[in-house]
Amino acid sequence: MGLTKTIAIAGKPGLFNIISQSKGGFIVASLGENKKFPITNTHNISVLNDIAIYTYGEEIPLSEVFLNIFKKEDGKASISHKESNKTLLTYFSEVLPDYDEERVYPSNIKKVIQWYNLLIAAKFDFSSIESEEEIEDDTAE
Repeated sequence: MGLTKTIAIAGKPGLFNIISQSKGGFIVASLGENKKFPITNTHNISVLNDIAIYTYGEEIPLSEVFLNIFKKEDGKASISHKESNKTLLTYFSEVLPDYDEERVYPSNIKKVIQWYNLLIAAKFDFSSIESEEEIEDDTAE
């Protein structure tokens, strides 16, 4: 599955998978509950594969951040996104030590952790991210 068809919709909690495209938008299914419904082109959506986190060097793809959390937690859920900002910042600095503290806000970190936990709850296959990264590395050489 990968993260290319997994989206976040502004104003709607949770994550969604794109099932098909319709004339005026998409048909999506909520991750976990698998409830299907249409969204129109007026909805503000973000494809998880297109999101990156600012660091002091280059931007790091969200998939790489998810892999770092996955490895840190040995494939289990991470801390709650409802922890205090201080706890979240400390945790995120362990996962991505070089993140840009001025441009990555606690609200961003909450979303990343919440999305990671939703993916774990939905039994997302993180090896699909690893294999996508290996393919990209091979084509970059």
